[in-house]
Amino acid sequence: MLMVKNPRALNGIIVTSNLFGDIISDEASVIPGSLGLLPSASLSGIPDGRTKVNGIYEPIHGSAPDISGKGIVNPVAAILSIGMLLKYSLLEPDLAKAVDEAVKTTIEKGIRTADIGGKSNTSDVGDAIASELAAILSGRK
Repeated sequence: MLMVKNPRALNGIIVTSNLFGDIISDEASVIPGSLGLLPSASLSGIPDGRTKVNGIYEPIHGSAPDISGKGIVNPVAAILSIGMLLKYSLLEPDLAKAVDEAVKTTIEKGIRTADIGGKSNTSDVGDAIASELAAILSGRK
């Protein structure tokens, strides 16, 4: 119930078995409105910000072979998964924050795939996020 009423209280972390994690992550996708927005991490330990934690990072939607090559996949979850890798496994919180900011700015500019009300394709969104990230990292933002 907490996940539905106040998901921020969980701080983005739910510890569970793989089976229940898969079920919960699919159910949680209704909170932001699309599976294409949700990154995931299967971690070897509990992140504390000081010790690197090994992990597997991927969007919760999986590979989506039924829509592969059509240009309609939302790349945000994959990109946010990279942000999680930077934060938890590589201990690069500033880079992770830059990735998150680039995604947020791109979405706020209206550059979105159809699953979240936009008209852009996969490449357009990915390229826009990459451009925003480059601007952030070069200090232009």
